[in-house]
Amino acid sequence: MATRTERHILSRGELLVSLCHQPAANRLTVVVLKARNLPKMDITGLSDPYVKIYLLYNGQRVAKKKTHVKKRTLNPVFNESFVFDLPVGVEGLNSISLEFLLLDWDRVTKNEVIGRLELGGTRAAACGSASHHWSEVVTSPRRQIAEWHKLRE
Repeated sequence: MATRTERHILSRGELLVSLCHQPAANRLTVVVLKARNLPKMDITGLSDPYVKIYLLYNGQRVAKKKTHVKKRTLNPVFNESFVFDLPVGVEGLNSISLEFLLLDWDRVTKNEVIGRLELGGTRAAACGSASHHWSEVVTSPRRQIAEWHKLRE
């Protein structure tokens, strides 16, 4: 069992996302609500976080969206909604997955990945909150379903 300080170091923070599958329109709406308890990435002891979202079809990235950068915060509120049109001919969400990258924006150096989250697909099935959230979305079309997820490296 990791000590409290070790757990704190290992924590990449959490991300609150809401998903809604609209089968008739063949769309998936993703709302990036907020993040909390992000690790300090800058010398100021803060971060400048933003989120990149990839829609994957059979494991291939087919679409990308991103939020605005939230300056100097470890608990950003994004409240940004994105609509992904699913590839033509896709029935249901079996071949679809989402990849979220929470990044720290930096003017000078390369933007660093703070943490990541995968929903849907085969790899996400192992994670508790991710597989639970995805199965809720699959079984409840047209309902906006939000859930917190721990980010991983």
